[in-house]
Amino acid sequence: MQVEGIVETFDEYRGDGFLVSDTGERLYFHCVSIADGSRNIPVGVRANGERSVGRVGRDEVVRLQYAQD
Repeated sequence: MQVEGIVETFDEYRGDGFLVSDTGERLYFHCVSIADGSRNIPVGVRANGERSVGRVGRDEVVRLQYAQD
């Protein structure tokens, strides 16, 4: 299922962060999920991706995409 929202946090050292969806859910993502292959994503940008259940059973976002200026 597609999900859209705002990147709330991103930890460059750990390579992970959270996306707050338009419905208010807080979803985990890891930098390997960023679709363009980059290892960083700016906090505060709108992003979208595919909602999935991760290895530890929590909802997360894969194939994360965001508009780059």
